[in-house]
Amino acid sequence: MKNFTLKIAVCSVLLSVLAAQQSSGNSVNSLQTIMSSNAKVEKLSAGFKFTEGPVWEQRGFLLFSDIGANTIYKWTPAGQISAFRRPAGHSNGNTLDQQGRLITAEHDRRLIRTEKDGTIMTLAERYQGKRLNSPNDVVVKSDGSIYFTDPPYGIGKEKEELGFYGVYRLSSDGNLTLLTKEMVRPNGLAFSPDEKKLYVSDSEKGHIRVFQVKPDGTLSKGQVFAELPGPKEKGVPDGMKVDVEGNVYCTGSEGVWVFSPSGKLLGKIFVPEVVTNLAWGDKDYKTLYITAVTAIYRIRLNIAGVQPGQSVFPMRRK
Repeated sequence: MKNFTLKIAVCSVLLSVLAAQQSSGNSVNSLQTIMSSNAKVEKLSAGFKFTEGPVWEQRGFLLFSDIGANTIYKWTPAGQISAFRRPAGHSNGNTLDQQGRLITAEHDRRLIRTEKDGTIMTLAERYQGKRLNSPNDVVVKSDGSIYFTDPPYGIGKEKEELGFYGVYRLSSDGNLTLLTKEMVRPNGLAFSPDEKKLYVSDSEKGHIRVFQVKPDGTLSKGQVFAELPGPKEKGVPDGMKVDVEGNVYCTGSEGVWVFSPSGKLLGKIFVPEVVTNLAWGDKDYKTLYITAVTAIYRIRLNIAGVQPGQSVFPMRRK
């Protein structure tokens, strides 16, 4: 195991603000409320193959996947990096359930849970008898149900059995339901604070779709929430998180795009390499941890994020 020593380097690129073309002055003020003028992106550690799926563990450390290294790493605030699991099923997205157990979407075609004693339980690997494509990202609702996306990124075309790329719900009793297959490449996903909406990014279409969540947990037909244009080589809509005020943070071209609850672009957090996913962390959940291709970053913000498996009732607004 190669150890990495923490060398927190303040990026030469300071936090930059890009106002949306349709935004008013109030949107800029909202962005300034979210991020202080002196906020900076910090690089925490580098030298990885392809990082993804960050999640803040309640015991005070960050877990994240390195798909290329087939490893889930553990990063501590002391700057120490160690292997949490290897091999790791070429894991991608990670989150926690209400019991603090790690839920992982594996490119090796299954959704798993890590029990408190370290044993692995397979939660889902087939839909109607056919193997899933390549579970990608995952989120847990406050009722214990698990929602995840299943694009084909981890497998070749010849291995596909389903013939579509879906968004699924796994109920607490183990029933797997296909919620939608209308998206081209469903990827990151996140609930609104009140859990009445589900946002899902489509990496191929370059946008975020929003679905109304019905009382039974299923979804209404989605509509476009926001477009994220820009050179794909600089990033695509992928991982996504929401803060307690309902603002949506999504990876995209050049960094993290921040949208108001109505879908207006408030601005970007520019990151010096392609960004893949996000996680709220630290005791107050006001630090945004960012995975990029070869490194992990963080930035302190002024508004707390929604914790995994939690909801905020009612959604607070400024």
